[in-house]
Amino acid sequence: RGKNTQRVKKKKQKGGSGMSSEITNGDATASPSLTKSSSSSFNLPMPTNSLVTPLLTDLYQLTMAYAYWKTKRHMEDSVFELFFRKNPFGGEYTIFCGLDEVLRHLSNFRFGKDDLDYLRGTPALKHCDAAFFDEYLADMDCAGVQVHAMKEGSVAFPRVPLVVVRGPLGVCQLLETTLLALINYPSLVATNAARMIVAATGRFTHFSSEDNLQHMEHASKKTPRCIEFGLRRAQGPDGGFSASKYSAVGGFDATSNVQAGKILGVPIAGTHAHAFVQAHSSLSDAQSFTLRDSNGKDVSLL
Repeated sequence: RGKNTQRVKKKKQKGGSGMSSEITNGDATASPSLTKSSSSSFNLPMPTNSLVTPLLTDLYQLTMAYAYWKTKRHMEDSVFELFFRKNPFGGEYTIFCGLDEVLRHLSNFRFGKDDLDYLRGTPALKHCDAAFFDEYLADMDCAGVQVHAMKEGSVAFPRVPLVVVRGPLGVCQLLETTLLALINYPSLVATNAARMIVAATGRFTHFSSEDNLQHMEHASKKTPRCIEFGLRRAQGPDGGFSASKYSAVGGFDATSNVQAGKILGVPIAGTHAHAFVQAHSSLSDAQSFTLRDSNGKDVSLL
């Protein structure tokens, strides 16, 4: 975007989501629906997952950054746009999520000494100029990076930028893979959750991420209730936690994930497992027990 623009050939052509980039000598522009923040304006906590570091990227991002640095183009102003081409599940909309973790990543973006020692010993990078590691990557941060983004929890549509990142070409290139990873899965989960809410309640109630989490205590009054119960089949602990978090953004009333309830402050709920039923071998186990209903009346189990 801007005047005298030279486009970088870095756009995926088929399906899914991606980031396109350009080098600009003019002023960047962004959609009116995007809000602006500078990574240097925040002192945010570390990303929720400790694996989210500058090394959480594809190797070719580093080799491209080296090429920019070697040809003295790494400080050129650039604009990267993150977008998707098709709504998931054959639907008509997508719920944008993941911005919170993106800003945490940018705020804490630093290569550690052990990161640099590892990189300089890899086959693809072992012949690189030592100054690339010792001077460029060692001093790299996102102080010069600006982020324009939709509000988290917003309804988004294909080919409309969700996030626009502007800054030096080298560092922005190194953010591409990580930002896609931090946004794709959360947006997928939140969108699926929103679709389930529509199917269950017959209505679409849209909250932003912040509003929805603040109103979760009142959500339990909805009928029917939608409870996220996917931890045991999730893609690992982080996938389970992320599903709990972004299902809440999509409108779910509660989660079975106790850890997510503690960290996020969302209601927790559940029923019982098959093991509980199997632990009782006969009706006689329940003969001496009663339950108390919501009106305070004792009810026999048999």
